[in-house]
Amino acid sequence: MARYNPKETEPKWRKAWADVDAFRATMDPSKPKYFMLEMFPYPSGRLHMGHVRNYALGDVIARFKRARGFSVLHPMGWDAFGLPAENAAIERGVDPKGWTYDNIARMRSELKELGLAIDWSREFATCDIAYYGQQQALFLDLFARGLVYRKEGMVNWDPVDQTVLANEQVVDGRGWRSGAVVEKRKLNQWFLRITDYADQLTDDLATLDRWPEKVRVMQENWIGRSKGLRFAFAFADAPPPPGFDPKPFAGGLEVYTTRPDTLFGASFVGIAPDHPLAEQIAAANPAAAAFIAECKKGGASQAEIDTAEKIGFDTGLTVRHPFDPSWELPVWIANFILMDYGTGAIFACPAHDQRDLEFARKYGLPVTPVVLPPGEDPTAFTIGDEAYTGPGTIYNSGFLDGLDIEAAKVVAIERIEALGQGEGATAYRLRDWGVARQRAWGCPIPVVHCERDGVVPLPKSALPVALPDDLEFGKPGNALDRHPTWKHTTCPICGGPATRETDTLDTFVDSSWYFARFANPEAAEPIDRQAADYWLPVDQYIGGIEHAVLHLLYARFVTKALADDGQLGVREPFAGLFTQGMVTHETYRRQSGEWLEPREVEVVVEGKSRRARLLENGAEVVIGDIEKMSKSKKNTVTPEEIFDVYGVDAARLFVLSDSPPERDAQWTTGGVAGAWRFVNRVWEEFDSQPRAPGDGGNGGEDGAATVMRRATHKLVKQVTEAIDTFRFNSGIARLYEFLNLLKANPAAGASQPLLAARQEALSAFARLIAPFTPHLAEECWARIGGQGMVAMAPWPAFDPALTQDAVRVLPVQVNGKRRGEISAPAGASAADVEKIVLDDPEIARRLEGLTIRKVIVVPDRIVNIVAAL
Repeated sequence: MARYNPKETEPKWRKAWADVDAFRATMDPSKPKYFMLEMFPYPSGRLHMGHVRNYALGDVIARFKRARGFSVLHPMGWDAFGLPAENAAIERGVDPKGWTYDNIARMRSELKELGLAIDWSREFATCDIAYYGQQQALFLDLFARGLVYRKEGMVNWDPVDQTVLANEQVVDGRGWRSGAVVEKRKLNQWFLRITDYADQLTDDLATLDRWPEKVRVMQENWIGRSKGLRFAFAFADAPPPPGFDPKPFAGGLEVYTTRPDTLFGASFVGIAPDHPLAEQIAAANPAAAAFIAECKKGGASQAEIDTAEKIGFDTGLTVRHPFDPSWELPVWIANFILMDYGTGAIFACPAHDQRDLEFARKYGLPVTPVVLPPGEDPTAFTIGDEAYTGPGTIYNSGFLDGLDIEAAKVVAIERIEALGQGEGATAYRLRDWGVARQRAWGCPIPVVHCERDGVVPLPKSALPVALPDDLEFGKPGNALDRHPTWKHTTCPICGGPATRETDTLDTFVDSSWYFARFANPEAAEPIDRQAADYWLPVDQYIGGIEHAVLHLLYARFVTKALADDGQLGVREPFAGLFTQGMVTHETYRRQSGEWLEPREVEVVVEGKSRRARLLENGAEVVIGDIEKMSKSKKNTVTPEEIFDVYGVDAARLFVLSDSPPERDAQWTTGGVAGAWRFVNRVWEEFDSQPRAPGDGGNGGEDGAATVMRRATHKLVKQVTEAIDTFRFNSGIARLYEFLNLLKANPAAGASQPLLAARQEALSAFARLIAPFTPHLAEECWARIGGQGMVAMAPWPAFDPALTQDAVRVLPVQVNGKRRGEISAPAGASAADVEKIVLDDPEIARRLEGLTIRKVIVVPDRIVNIVAAL
């Protein structure tokens, strides 16, 4: 028997698929369609085991759906713009374009080695001018609809990389790549009006029933829609500084709150450091200016602000409480207030908000509880180090006393509206999307700046605006600004001199519509509406939980905007979403603390204990935690070293079988070795089957053949259901079990009916393993004389009647207590079951000395005998 040889088999079948263009997607109205998409990768240059798992998951679905008769689109692209390429250019003195395309070529080769059922004819990279030129056209369409604007806004600024950072790129107050302390800075920025779609983005989450609940909750919280009260505090005796334009309600300081029920617990009024009032105060007060400068250090995200130390500056101004003009509240500038949420000003109720409480305790401000928890004594209840945010009854609050929280909100809003000082309103935590980045390796924004005509969008006839090929990346900052000629152009309106916009688009823009371009990447317009109508929405999207908010939220927004523009016929891009777990590995260290790679270490198992030693000299190695594979901790395993030893299919099988796909998978050498043994055991069964087993009929006269046929049909049902429900590991476990049945009924010496049943079983088995181990499946299919390639073969069908167990094991009770069990044919009549029970020697022994009064048979489930002395 020839040993299975993946080094020969796997390249052979990949070439066979490529020769017939096996996975090219076609628009076939006679078939149901299925769009399978994994989040496209950044071309970092090397594939890692996380990639292997992610794309193997999608490949299982794509192959399965194709076998089930669907017209399948399973494409691949590259999220290719961004900082890593620029940093590589700076650090290594290379061209970011060349670096990127070299990485794409290397990763493409590695992905193809995985045997993925991908339509490579649709491949593109976001740095292809054919792609980003179309993106510029979409930008102009959104500009024309008023969804693009430019304004001065507060941003995260990395002083080393000299660019704006998105909130998620600020980690512990520092830039995610440079490590520099991030500053808040006001810049003229380009924004997309995502807030115009805040209600739709929130409400339509309810329609995404094939998304993980945790992702929908994360998006809902990120958007942060809240209903509350917008009103104004009138200034007390001291007027606001000159230049401050008071809001219309009472000519005072406007605030927004979601808790008007707590107004009687107000301790102070807080304003954001970049609030217009704060800026006016700072203009005349150096101390205030210095405080605001301090606030600009650190991230601008809500998460960063919530965890930072709460600091404030007393402006000296006071305002009057709306329900009691004699009650004055101090106005503070506070670092934890965001200008972009509500009005940039709040009233603080420290007893019932943790940030307000921390601030009040720091500065000795009043803390008055106004919500009494259930069961508490109003004369004794106090607030300690934690604010009370639960349910309760309003007290210490005048006309609101005795109401529950929701009722008090309604009454407080009505009173404010009656006073003419405000109105009920809705606010959002979501801020408009700042899309400008001060880096050269990105999609140029297609506008120019003219002294006479201002900001002028280019006509589409002037697209694409291509990046120059001779950018100089010798130092940080925007290389487009330093280019001697690229930014100099003419105004399309007046023909006079103008300069190009040197900011480029955030890479999240690139990934906000790429799925629609896959419908027809050769189209002359950004989106081929006919092709998009056929393929969209994406039926199954797979990617990491780290993209749960921003990428997915931006893609949903852009889809809705393009639908309103008539360019798309769907309003949600991804019908189904699956967030896979990570691939993890043990970490290893020398005794001195340096990280070691797994290939440098030998793990020795001694009974129930494990120890590790260095391969080079046997030195003891410290075994650390199991963590996500990362270069920094050297606990990575490269796919090529696994492929070289075990083959691609064994690696695929292990990452798919180790654990449910939504959970982390721990990589172990023993695990992949086990998968390799399974591959070989499968091949042994196929290689031992006679090539012409003969016609054995349905095998009904042979008991072993009958068992084999029933098990085969049950297996088809089980694996089908497992793939349909993303329980790949469960389906693979059933395949392992079935292989044991094949081993127990070998071809050697088998009857003709059993050989025929084995042939049917192997035919089904080859097709069932094809989504998981496609190369092995092809070799097995060819070995038993399967027609064509298994990649083109239909999914095996099962007979529901044959999936039922032929024999059922029924527990037998005597007077309600279990006294044994019997085996009966499935579906046997009550009379037949009763006879089997009464003929059973063990049951007869249990009934000695008793008189049977009644035998109760629940078909296929249980038997109960009622007996007495």
